[in-house]
Amino acid sequence: MPVARPLAITMGDPAGIGPEIIAKAFRIAPTGLAGCVVVGDVATLRRAAQRVAAGCVLPVAQLEALADWQAVPPNCIPVLQKCELPAPVPFGQVSALAGRAAADCIVWAARATLAGECAAMVTAPIHKEALAAAGAAFARFPGHTELLQAEAAAFLGKDVSALPVRMMLANDELKTVLVSIHLSLREALDAVTFDNVLQTLRITHQAVRSASGGRPRIAVAGLNPHAGEGGLFGREEVDIIAPAIARAREEGMDVSGPFAPDTVFMRARAKAGQAGEFDVVVAMYHDQGLIPVKYLGVEQGVNVTLGLPLVRTSPDHGTAFDIAGSGKADASSLIAAIRMARQLAH
Repeated sequence: MPVARPLAITMGDPAGIGPEIIAKAFRIAPTGLAGCVVVGDVATLRRAAQRVAAGCVLPVAQLEALADWQAVPPNCIPVLQKCELPAPVPFGQVSALAGRAAADCIVWAARATLAGECAAMVTAPIHKEALAAAGAAFARFPGHTELLQAEAAAFLGKDVSALPVRMMLANDELKTVLVSIHLSLREALDAVTFDNVLQTLRITHQAVRSASGGRPRIAVAGLNPHAGEGGLFGREEVDIIAPAIARAREEGMDVSGPFAPDTVFMRARAKAGQAGEFDVVVAMYHDQGLIPVKYLGVEQGVNVTLGLPLVRTSPDHGTAFDIAGSGKADASSLIAAIRMARQLAH
C-alpha cells in the first residue's frame, strides 16, 4: 500500500552484501518494498541487481529527486544517488572510498528522516573499519548508532550526551536492549552504573510501550554469574542494578530482576505461539544480549535504535565480505527490518 512518505534504505558498504540483499528483497518481496527508496550508488545497485536477478529482469531507476519515488514503475528499484563512487568498488575489500560512500548515504537519509521527508530509515550493513577510514568526520563513530545519535543531536540543537540512545535486537521470539553498545568488555563493565541502568530501563519502557500500546514486562539480566549470588561473585547486582530496578518500579515500570543471565533469556522467549514470561530483557553489555537473539536465527533478527527522534532499523548481520558478490546473501533480515520500520513509523 502506498504511503505518504517513502521509507529510506541506505545501501551499506558497497563492498559488502548490502546492495545484494536490497536487490534480492526487491526481487522476492516487491509488494513489501513498495514505497521504499534506496539511498546509494546507482551503478552499485545495478551490479547487485544483475547478481541476484535469477533470470528475471530487475531494473534500477535513478531518481532525480526524492519526490519522484511515487512515479517509479512496479518491480523497479528506485535509487537516489547520494554518494561519490567513480566506479563500483571491489567486493570484500575494506576501503576508505567504500566507507565514505556508506557514511554519506547514512547522513543524507538521517537528515531527510529527521526533517520529515522520509517516514523511517533502514540501514544495510556497514564495515566499521571502512567507516573509520572514511575520514576524520566519521572516524570517531564506532557504527551506525553513534553516527545517527550525533546527527539527531545536531538536528535538535543538543549535545550528544543529552540524547541517550540504546540498541534493541528483536525477532519474533525475543527482544533484548543493551546498557552499553560498542565498548570493549573492560569499558562495558565500567558502564554498568546506576544512572546507565536506570536510563536504559526508561528508554526501553517508553519504546516498547509506544510500539505495543501496553505496559511492557521488563526483565533485567545480572552482570555476574548467577546474578552475583547475593554478592559472592560480585556486588554490581546488589549495589547498582537492584537499586536502579527499585527506582524504575517507583516510576511505575514493570521491571523484575536482576536474574541470572544464563537463564533469563529462556524465560523471556516466546515460542509455539505462546508469549514468554517477559516482553523484553535488558542486558548489561553487547554480547550478553545479542548472542541469545542471534542464536535463534540471524535471518529474522532486527536491530532497532531506541531513543532517537526517528525510526531506524537494520538487519541483524554484518557486511559478510566473504560472500559479497556471490548472490548467496539472505535478504530475510532486511525484509524483517523494513516490516518493523513500517510498523514503528505508523
